[in-house]
Amino acid sequence: MENLYIKGSEETPEIIFDKDKPEFRVSGKSYMEDATAHYEQVISWLTSYRKNPNPSTVFKFELEYVNTASSKIVNDIMDELENIFLEDHEVLVEWHYFEDDEDMLELGQEYEEVYEVPFKFEEIKYDSEGSKHMFEE
Repeated sequence: MENLYIKGSEETPEIIFDKDKPEFRVSGKSYMEDATAHYEQVISWLTSYRKNPNPSTVFKFELEYVNTASSKIVNDIMDELENIFLEDHEVLVEWHYFEDDEDMLELGQEYEEVYEVPFKFEEIKYDSEGSKHMFEE
């Protein structure tokens, strides 16, 4: 299975799916008009991954903003992750949000209520200069 990497832009998140690593990541902003077309290969990759997943999958959402069209795609991603979990594989969703972003925290909590996948919430603090540093390795 080939890895999937999609470079992020102002409107689209960076996607890093490397089957040889325990963590998959979606990070940045997601507010493109045609989210379905943009995420088509993401859903396809996850559908293939589901056939032979790693023993443990950690899926990191590090989203600063999600529009309505993109939130539908997050539902599709969560459907795939839930299916992997219900097929007796370890899955953990890490939902990262900035300390002052109640909307993103609440969005993650809504997904947690709907899906039978374990969630972990990670608050991102601003540095001493008030800068955002969500995407450090």
